[in-house]
Amino acid sequence: MTEKLAVIVIHGLGKQHEDFASAFIKDLYKSFAQISGEDNPEDRIVIKPVWWASVFAEREEELKNRLVGAPYNLRYTELREFMIHYLADAVAYQPLEGGDQNYEAVHRTISRKLNQLSIEAGTDTPLCVISHSLGSVIASNFFYDLQYGRQKPEIVNPESALERGDTLSLFYTCGTTLPLWSLRYATFDKPIQVPSKGFSASHPNVQGEWVNFYDKDDVLGYPLKSIHPEYDKAVTADEDVNVGTLLNNWNPLCHNGYLKSGKVINRIAEGLNTLWKQVYEERPD
Repeated sequence: MTEKLAVIVIHGLGKQHEDFASAFIKDLYKSFAQISGEDNPEDRIVIKPVWWASVFAEREEELKNRLVGAPYNLRYTELREFMIHYLADAVAYQPLEGGDQNYEAVHRTISRKLNQLSIEAGTDTPLCVISHSLGSVIASNFFYDLQYGRQKPEIVNPESALERGDTLSLFYTCGTTLPLWSLRYATFDKPIQVPSKGFSASHPNVQGEWVNFYDKDDVLGYPLKSIHPEYDKAVTADEDVNVGTLLNNWNPLCHNGYLKSGKVINRIAEGLNTLWKQVYEERPD
């Protein structure tokens, strides 16, 4: 039996590059090694970044060039570029009726990474999802569609429990905008199940967790438990953290500091270590 955990990291709003999670992954491995005592953390956890910005990057750049430069020569070029990449992500991701839309295209980036994890770590491997900002909305929607949706996301290998979302066991949301998206619905009372029903059935001794990190200075990040009583039950904890550098840990620019925060990284590593022990060391004979 392969004794591994699978992890995906989903980025948030803004102009993102393919290597967006490189430093975070390195730090998470290091923290996990310190907490678990495992010299080779890659032997226990396999981590894949989900770069969904690739779906919009080229079109957003084209839009910026058409609107900001000649012949209009609009002022505040850098601020406009920032706004285009931030706002356009949220607008473009909106689901639409009919056809192959951006919503599905973004979700396919997750499906492909889950397939890679399934091949490398195993089809029944417990899954941890780490998401930031709009990425937490995307993650929530993806697994909601798997758990409840009439139209399921595309799955590369339907025989893989991991790819079907049946092994989802840990969910960490950082600076989430999910409460703002709740306004799109008359009722927002059906959060995803963490652990998933399938994982709870096969591992009744494992509690799993959904931990939401927010910074009081982050105007895009919010607590989740107060959205609705069902979210209060589904979310294990809202954790108030102070993230960012000396230049921005006291203002809204701290929004991009979660995946660089030692406190956040260590807390996730602790959760992974606990899950690994519960699944592989404390499993009943």
